Amino acid sequence: MPKSKPNRSRPVVIISGVVLAATLLGLASYAATAPSSPSGSSGSSVAEVSADPADGVYPELEAYARRDAADRLALGRADAPVVLIEYADFKCGFCGKFARDTEPALVRKYVDAGTLRIEWRNFPIFGEESEAAARASWAAGQQGRFWEFHKAAYAPGAKEKGFGKERLTALAKEAGVADLARFARDADGQAAREAVRKDQEQGYSIGAASTPSFLVNGRPIAGAQPMETFTQAIEAAVKSATSAQSAKPTASAQSAGAEDKR
Repeated sequence: MPKSKPNRSRPVVIISGVVLAATLLGLASYAATAPSSPSGSSGSSVAEVSADPADGVYPELEAYARRDAADRLALGRADAPVVLIEYADFKCGFCGKFARDTEPALVRKYVDAGTLRIEWRNFPIFGEESEAAARASWAAGQQGRFWEFHKAAYAPGAKEKGFGKERLTALAKEAGVADLARFARDADGQAAREAVRKDQEQGYSIGAASTPSFLVNGRPIAGAQPMETFTQAIEAAVKSATSAQSAKPTASAQSAGAEDKR
């Protein structure tokens, strides 16, 4: 009897049922909290973030943060107390709204202060052009121009022009990618495909089905929420991280404790 071929349309990662269930619960609010219009804030509702820093946070999910200082698809210090992971698609209108309206403010307020690190995950869900744009963004990153490409691809009207090969090259040029021949090779190479596949698998493993989806130190947030939602989540994460750090015994205290046991 011939073996059935695995379904490769949606990568699946085996993870703890507890983690998956918890995250799906966190992301289930998407329909109620996603902005109804990408062009204005009046149609958006603020997702509730509890005043309790631990409420709605799943510690297991903090491990999804890579904190790799060499990660070219990340902004901010690798040791920042808070990591915001974004799962997004360049053809997603709500992702563009977040990139233009909210992310720059988060960078100014938190990333520049060393409080926040933003880690990008390519999560293309809108077909071949989404996949191509994801690989192109990774290729731009290999020459240190990911965030410039990100800005160009999310500029007003950019996605309406599509993400065909010539358009992606034009975006790379606009982003200041120096070696366009290398860019083309990288974007079509196996390393880019593998990097995007890895990001997709991670997104699917936490139950993300819509873009953008976020994790803030293990707290799921769904949709292009207003600045207030992210501010509340980040401030709660900072408070939690500070409390955890304060609770750790100092080196001198540990030494004293060791002396007492002698």
